[in-house]
Amino acid sequence: MKFFIVFALCIAAASAYTVGSPVLASTDGINGRITNGERAAAGQFPYQVGLSLKKSIFSSSWCGGSLISSEWVLTAAHCTDGISEITVYLGATVRTSPEVKHTVSKDKVIIHSDWNSKKIVNDISLIRIPATSFTSKISAVKLPSIASTYSSYSGDRVVASGWGLTSDSASSVSSNLMYATLEIVANTVCSRIYGTSSVKASNICVSTPNGVSTCSGDSGGPLVLESSKIQVGLTSYGAADGCELGYPAAFTRITSYLDWIKEHSGVEH
Repeated sequence: MKFFIVFALCIAAASAYTVGSPVLASTDGINGRITNGERAAAGQFPYQVGLSLKKSIFSSSWCGGSLISSEWVLTAAHCTDGISEITVYLGATVRTSPEVKHTVSKDKVIIHSDWNSKKIVNDISLIRIPATSFTSKISAVKLPSIASTYSSYSGDRVVASGWGLTSDSASSVSSNLMYATLEIVANTVCSRIYGTSSVKASNICVSTPNGVSTCSGDSGGPLVLESSKIQVGLTSYGAADGCELGYPAAFTRITSYLDWIKEHSGVEH
């Protein structure tokens, strides 16, 4: 059976944010948080970025991202699609207390030209921010090398992080940065749930045993190899039925977009 898909997107502080519109789903909610994870220590994830996304005077949402250089943030296309302004939080563990904060307009956003919101493909975008000095709490994540392009990473342990909802019953994003250690599985595991039209070679999937998962508010956030701290994915989507039910979670596969990232940002590793 194939389940409806919704993005790990934008529930946040209930009084400040609204739930975004679902994609490829008939429900009204959007999924994308760290459920049943652990609380991060200050400086544990210095590349983690928080994004407050303004769509109109009355509509804002929350996503994650990763700092890939002093001037560039990597996130999901579904986070930045249709926004007018973004406030970028850097060096935060408590969500509302960043070390540095930048607000940029939509002309600083580059969304993949082949982003397809109906099929959920090419879910990747870049945000240019003012040059930011690195500290113990703010630094860039490492990206894979070109030599890693053909690696499936199946069986590798990875760490996802973000401020998304911490359970399916939660109504607002977490105040504290959370993380979860997960295991990469073959894309065939994902395609049995979500179908081959959404699960492409440009995706990477993880298992979510015991209700530990990414799932609203984590979208665009980093998935890094536990051993090397290299970012191999960014949070894209999960099952509309819920994040604690054991369905695999899908990410954008970074190795599929190394040339695109280099072309638009100049960043390479």
